[in-house]
Amino acid sequence: MDLTVLYRGPLASCDYDCPYCPFAKRRDSREQLRADRAALERFTHWATEQTGDRLSLLFTPWGEGLVRSWYRRALTELSHRPHIRRVVIQTNLSCRTDWLADADLGTLALWCTYHPGQTPYDRFLAKSHELARLGVRFSVGVVGLSEHLEAARRLRAELPEQVYLWVNAAEGRTYDDAEADVWTALDPLFGYSRRPHASAGLPCRTGESVISVDGEGTVRRCHFVRTELGNLYDGSYRQALAPRACPLTSCDCHIGYVHLETLPLYDVFAGGVLERVPAPPARRESDDGTGLPRDSAASRCP
Repeated sequence: MDLTVLYRGPLASCDYDCPYCPFAKRRDSREQLRADRAALERFTHWATEQTGDRLSLLFTPWGEGLVRSWYRRALTELSHRPHIRRVVIQTNLSCRTDWLADADLGTLALWCTYHPGQTPYDRFLAKSHELARLGVRFSVGVVGLSEHLEAARRLRAELPEQVYLWVNAAEGRTYDDAEADVWTALDPLFGYSRRPHASAGLPCRTGESVISVDGEGTVRRCHFVRTELGNLYDGSYRQALAPRACPLTSCDCHIGYVHLETLPLYDVFAGGVLERVPAPPARRESDDGTGLPRDSAASRCP
């Protein structure tokens, strides 16, 4: 079975204090960190043992995982397992990069977010160039706030050309056509992140070939639908896997709507769905030159 798993354990601490994030500068207690480590090690063991499946794994911690040794160790270990097709983590890239020398870079990839004001620009750019030098597969992105525009422009100009720079629409922000055009000049796929996608009753891969798992092993179709499908560790989730329509009115986060079957994003990001790396060429022709209809929608997740 081909299965994509989005894992989010109890970790909620972050070393940044972004004003748009509810977990900014949150600190986990020692007990909470021990619980997160134990949960991640349990999940890593499960994934390692699933040799009869082909797994793709995306770690989406509320906090910053790569500053914790157990996340670096888990990604490194999982990257060497032949039945694991891809292992990815969302990160602010504040961690060191030397640990990547031990990983299989044919399997491991990074989804990196630049947060202006939280880290020196030159430091983030240097780490991005180091990833490229090492041959790491990665994307870089920013939240589409007006105060981030100049930094985003500079980043696009100074990143390696082959590195995709994505832009997430800011939470609750409405972009008129002129504003959308500004961000589309940086990210030709911004049209997908401009407004939430209507999803009610539409077919979605989540719950069939894509699942979400928390630190207790509770399986749900995705992070945004709370209905439980079973437990990962007793295998009860497997009998619940089936095609199903989305029960929500809309989907406004890339890690959710990328799996909607009514959108072409599995083709747009072919080979890079989890790390948000488009298949070349990223720029696709359309009437307005963006490669997307102006009414394409949605991401509010940083």
